[in-house]
Amino acid sequence: MVTNGRPPNVFDARCTSARVLGLIANKWTALIIHKLAAGTKRYGELQHAIGGVSQKMLTQTLRNLQREGIVQRTSYPTVPPKVEYALTPLGRTLVEPLRALCRWAEEHSAEIETARRQTKAGQPAIV
Repeated sequence: MVTNGRPPNVFDARCTSARVLGLIANKWTALIIHKLAAGTKRYGELQHAIGGVSQKMLTQTLRNLQREGIVQRTSYPTVPPKVEYALTPLGRTLVEPLRALCRWAEEHSAEIETARRQTKAGQPAIV
């Protein structure tokens, strides 16, 4: 897709595609999308399911994903208030690529840790 007369270019900081890549390459974004791929979740469910995410980061990431049309937030007028998050059709297009990235991280974490230990010990990181 051409924007502003130029084709998208993730290497151009002024390009929307660069901003989008920054959003989807974020650790918390990948984990949120991975969890929402299983279905609609409430905020507390996401926070419990995603280890290590602070309330501030979860809120900020969800707002960014909502702003970009990747996540839909639905608020119900109940007492106490009920809010749910779900992937939009656009967000669902990210499920497989990000699932593959999560799988890669799981499959290669031991190799990465070995390289990290070698580098820390002053050895070249050859895995």
